[in-house]
Amino acid sequence: MPRNPFRTARYLQSAYTLDELPPDRGREAAFVGRSNAGKSSVLNVLADQRALAHISRTPGRTRQINLYSAGGQARLADLPGYGYARVPAAMQKHWQETLAPYLEQRQSLCQLIVVLDCRRGLTDLDLRMLELARSLGRPCHVLLNKADKLAAAAARGMLAQVAARTAASGAACQLFSAVDRQGTEELRRVLRQSLLD
Repeated sequence: MPRNPFRTARYLQSAYTLDELPPDRGREAAFVGRSNAGKSSVLNVLADQRALAHISRTPGRTRQINLYSAGGQARLADLPGYGYARVPAAMQKHWQETLAPYLEQRQSLCQLIVVLDCRRGLTDLDLRMLELARSLGRPCHVLLNKADKLAAAAARGMLAQVAARTAASGAACQLFSAVDRQGTEELRRVLRQSLLD
C-alpha cells in the first residue's frame, strides 16, 4: 500500500470571513457538500487520524472554513455544509456571501471534492454546486460517501446514475466509505495529483 502523504495533516486555522484565510499561495483542495454528508469523516480517513476534523451528529455544525496543512504550502479546506434549513437565516446568508466569493476568488483553490450521501444521491443543490464549479473552471471530484449503507449492487447503481447526471460537468465520481475505507486510495491519488505533484 502506498505511503499516505496526508498522515501528517494538521489543523491550521478557521476562517469566518475571507480576509481571515491564510495567504492565497500554494494549493488548496476544498471539501463541499450538503450538511451531514460526512465531509469531516472523509477528511479524518484521508489523513488516517481519528480527530483531525471535528465530527458532530448534528448537521450544520461546521460554520467556518476549517483549514488543515497538508505539507508545504498544500492545504485541505472543510467548508460549511449547504442545504440545512435549521441554521438561522442570518447564518445561511453569511455562508452564501462567503462561500461563493471563496470559490470564485481563491487563486490557490485547485480541487473541489463534492461529498454526497450515497443513499440520497445527487440533489439540486449538488448540481448547482457542480455547475458553479464548472463555470469557474474548478476541477471537481464527486465522492458518494456512506456506500457501506447500501448493498454493493445498489451502490454501483447509484454511482452509475450520479456519473450520468454529472457527465456534463466533467467531474469524476467514485464510491467511498469512511467506515470501511472503501475508495480511500483513489481519493488520495486524486489529491496527490492536484496538491502535491
